[in-house]
Amino acid sequence: MKRRVVITGMGAIASTGLNVNEFWDSMKNGRHGISPIEGFDTANCDVKVAAEAKNYDPLNYFDKRELRRTDRFNQFALVAADEAMKDCGTDFADLDPYRVGVIVGSGIGGFHSIENEYRKFMEKGGKRVSVFFVPMMIINMAAGSISMKYHFKGINYAPVSACATSAHAVGEAFHAIKNGYLDACVTGGSEAAIIEFSVAGFDNMKALSHSADPSRASIPFDAERDGFVMGEGGGIVILEELEHAKARGAKIYAEVVGYGATGDAYHMTSPDPEGEGAAHAMSTACEEAGIRPEEVGYINAHGTSTGLNDKYETKAIKKAFGSHAYELAVSSTKSMTGHLLGAAGAIEAIVCAKALEEGILPPTVGYETPDEECDLDYVTEGARKADVKYALSNSLGFGGHNASLLFKKYED
Repeated sequence: MKRRVVITGMGAIASTGLNVNEFWDSMKNGRHGISPIEGFDTANCDVKVAAEAKNYDPLNYFDKRELRRTDRFNQFALVAADEAMKDCGTDFADLDPYRVGVIVGSGIGGFHSIENEYRKFMEKGGKRVSVFFVPMMIINMAAGSISMKYHFKGINYAPVSACATSAHAVGEAFHAIKNGYLDACVTGGSEAAIIEFSVAGFDNMKALSHSADPSRASIPFDAERDGFVMGEGGGIVILEELEHAKARGAKIYAEVVGYGATGDAYHMTSPDPEGEGAAHAMSTACEEAGIRPEEVGYINAHGTSTGLNDKYETKAIKKAFGSHAYELAVSSTKSMTGHLLGAAGAIEAIVCAKALEEGILPPTVGYETPDEECDLDYVTEGARKADVKYALSNSLGFGGHNASLLFKKYED
C-alpha cells in the first residue's frame, strides 16, 4: 500500500517577505516586491527592476566566517530550511537518519561566487581565487549544507532543471516517501542570480522585461507583457509520512497527492507551442491522485510574463482540463515575487499549501490589458476566498522540463 505524504513545515525568503508569514501576507494582499535594482549599477543595462530580497541582512543569520564560505543562494536555502525545521516542530531524532533525506536544488547555483572569483582571476591571477570557490559555486552544496547542519543521512542530492528545479525536488521527495524509501525529507530550492553578468545573459536572449515601472514589469497573461522579472530567494518544505506526522501531533498544512514530470523535446528555451508536455504533466499529476480534472479548483501557473510561456501554458491548461479550464481559478504569483528560477516551484508550493489551508487564492497583480490568447480566469481582481480541495502548481523550465505538483486540502 502506498503511503500518504503531508507538508508539516515550511520556510520562505523572497522579495515579498523574509519568512512564510510575511511572504504569505504579501501574496494574499497583492503586494509585489519588485523595485529598481540596487545590487549593481544599471546605467549600461536595459533591465532596471528586479525582485531583490532587499531587507535580507546575512549577518542576522550567519557569522562572518560562515559568510566567507557560503554563497548567497546557499544562504537562502539554509535560512528557509531553518524556518521550516523550526516550523515542523521536530528534529526527527526518533527516525533512523538514513530515513530522512534532503533534496534541494537550484537552477544556477553560486552565480555570485562565479562572478566575484572570475573577476579576481582576471585582475589578480589564479592564486587569488578563493579555496572555497568550487564548494561555494556548485549547486549541490545547498543540499549538502542542510544535511550536515541537521545530520540527515538519507537520499541527498540537488536536481537541476532550470525553472522546474524545485518542483522536481518536491516531486521526487514526495515519491521517495510515498514509495517507502524515506520517512521525511527537507526539500525545495533556492536562487540568487540578480547580478549584472546573469542579467546580461538573460536580457540578451530577450527574456527579461524592460519596463522601468515596477507595477507593470511582471504582468503575466497581460497583452503588454514583455518578459519576466528576475527574483531571488528560497523555499523549503518538510514532507513527512502521514502516520509519523499524526503520531507526533504535527501541524499539517496540506497533502501532496500527485506529481507529473515530462519533457517537451522541442527547443532550448521555447515551450512546445501545442503545450502537450505541460498538459501531460498536469494530467499525470491528477491521474496519480486518482481524481478527475474537474476536481482541481486552483492552478498556480508558471506564468512568467513572457510572450510565449503565458499563451502556451494557457493552451496546455485547456488541453489538460478541457472545458473545466474556464471554470477553475488560475493565478501567477510571479506577478509579485518575480521569477525565482530554480526556487520558483518550491515557493509556489508554499503558496498552494497556504491557499488550501486558508481558503484564499492569491491574485495575479498588475493585470490591465486582456490578451485574446490568454482567456482564462486569472484572479485579477484581488485575492479571492474559495474553498478549494485540490490545487495544482506548474513549473516549466528552459530545456523543455515540465513539472506539475498536485496538493490536497488535508483531511484525516
